[in-house]
Parts: sequence; structure tokens; C-alpha cells
Amino acid sequence: MTRPIRRFSRQIDRTRRRWPRWGGVLAALTAPGRWWIRVPLALLLMAGGLVGFLPVVGFWMLPLGLLLLAIDLPGLQPVAGRWMVWFRAALRRWNIRI
Repeated sequence: MTRPIRRFSRQIDRTRRRWPRWGGVLAALTAPGRWWIRVPLALLLMAGGLVGFLPVVGFWMLPLGLLLLAIDLPGLQPVAGRWMVWFRAALRRWNIRI
């Protein structure tokens, strides 16, 4: 396993530990063999992100869909891992607790 893919896996695990309430959902989505749930959900989230100007859906859906899709597409994992590390550091820098 290469370093960027390990980083991505580590960030997914940190997210699961950080929000234990959502840990079960995240564990179910990231389980091996669940691509048939992840890929359609990721595509729906990205489609919803494209119409982010509407009240209920938002631009937050696009990166979430890309993160879900990165689980099944190894080429996206290095980028997604870097993005997750950057986002976590930005939240710390801005003193935002989630």
C-alpha cells in the first residue's frame, strides 16, 4: 500500500473515531464489497452538489461525493487524502470545532 493510500485510509479511520455517532454508517459505507451502495450514492451527492444554489442541497455534497467515490477509485485517493488533511488543518487554524 502506497503512502497516499495509507494517508487516505488513516483519514477515514480518524473521521470514524472523531464522530462515533456516524461511525456505524461510515463503517457500513466503507466496508469492502459495498461498492454497489457507494458509487450510486456518490454520484447522487455530486449531482446534488452541482445544483448547490438550491436551499436543501448544497455545495457541500460535491466533495462528500468525491470522497465516497475515492474509496473505489484508487486514483482519487491521494487527492482525497490531501484534501482531508488540509480541511482538518484549516478547521484547527480557524478554531472551529465540529
